[in-house]
Amino acid sequence: MAKAQNFYKERISRNNILTVGVGPSFAYLDNGGQYRDFNFEIKPAISVALSKKLSAAFDLRSTLGVQFISSGGNPSTPIRDAWFADFASFTAKGPAFFFDIMPNLNLIPFSNHMHRTRVNLYGGVGLGIMHIMTEQTKSFSPEETPTKHQVTTGYVPVRAGLSYSIGPYSDIAGEGTMLWTFSDNLDGNVGFNRFGDHLFQAQIVYRRYFRPKGLE
Repeated sequence: MAKAQNFYKERISRNNILTVGVGPSFAYLDNGGQYRDFNFEIKPAISVALSKKLSAAFDLRSTLGVQFISSGGNPSTPIRDAWFADFASFTAKGPAFFFDIMPNLNLIPFSNHMHRTRVNLYGGVGLGIMHIMTEQTKSFSPEETPTKHQVTTGYVPVRAGLSYSIGPYSDIAGEGTMLWTFSDNLDGNVGFNRFGDHLFQAQIVYRRYFRPKGLE
């Protein structure tokens, strides 16, 4: 009887997914460092997401998280002189809080959580909002008192991951994310780099399929 009940329960697909991720990240900033020489700061990023399955191939995902950003590198004297002349920030560091919604595509569709493949690829593009709080200085002098700044901007999240099933309800995945912001002023330094200020993350995530308690 118990086996029959369990079989019936598993016929009801678990269409909700809780995702928790953590990993290294970096920010592409005007004062972020020398990226071609890999001379920039690596900081942690943490995220939590809820997804609702819409079809065999698609789900809708909402993600909330924080990434810690920091300037870095060792700019040359001419660069420092240019920043000083523009009254641009030499340093900037602090948290960037982000929230976004995006449709997510599973490369190998599945209609029920019990029928998903051992390995799957997923990814999507969405739209989000970000709030950044930084402390900035206009020099590298240790005697300078940092000033506090806040910026709110929109961004386009681009995510892709490779998931591996570790049980009937759980996956482990490696996930890469780019947060393409609409601002070049997250760091108090504008126009030095060719592109705006953008964030990048690589996370190990745990994914759990669940149903609301009323359907258990």
